[in-house]
Amino acid sequence: MDSFAITDIGKTREVNQDYIFRSEEPVGPLPNLFIVADGMGGHNAGDFASRFCVEEFVSDITEANGKTLYSTLDMAFQDICEKLIKKSHENSALEGMGTTFVTAFIKDGILHASNIGDSRLYLLHPELEQISMDHSLVAEMVRNGDISEEMARFHPNKNIVTRAISANGIVVPDYFEVPVNKGDCILMCSDGLSNMVENREIQTVVRENRGDARTICETLVEMANANGGKDNISVIVIFV
Repeated sequence: MDSFAITDIGKTREVNQDYIFRSEEPVGPLPNLFIVADGMGGHNAGDFASRFCVEEFVSDITEANGKTLYSTLDMAFQDICEKLIKKSHENSALEGMGTTFVTAFIKDGILHASNIGDSRLYLLHPELEQISMDHSLVAEMVRNGDISEEMARFHPNKNIVTRAISANGIVVPDYFEVPVNKGDCILMCSDGLSNMVENREIQTVVRENRGDARTICETLVEMANANGGKDNISVIVIFV
């Protein structure tokens, strides 16, 4: 396994509300773990939400003992939801905060992924395929056939998320299991990349730099910024 992770404030934001985690080594019962979280909320609330949820999630996984993989994940997700709700009640400055959350780990040739919100996970095998499912208003409109994917890219409501870890209550993730082979590439990102760089461009960058996770991450961040950098940009690339 070879991986690299990068996060960038972008060109227009004053604070980086994204938070990422990368470990090729075991984290509790998981053989490896990768996370992208994209915070939301005014002032420092989004910054706090993404960092807090990632750190608490990793802590819960690390301390898990004697549980199955998915019961461990379910427990960790419920715990960070409850803790974020508590934090928002303790501090009025954190009201309205929330975060997306996409995770991945690879075990015995299977990619195990989960997501809440619209941060994404892709697999290049051999074409670029989005594995995660966006929890957003515009994504639901595409799935219902109301608008096309091209129309969705420029829709004024594209940033409305329909599911996030927030003070609004306990949410559950979608889980995905996908077989992977040696040499396959997994790419995780916040919408600061997916909104600024088209999928076909992402695919080209990965193919042209296959095996070089760092160059792929840095190139994609540069492209997102060159296209306007309207949001924070986070990318994790993993070669199996």
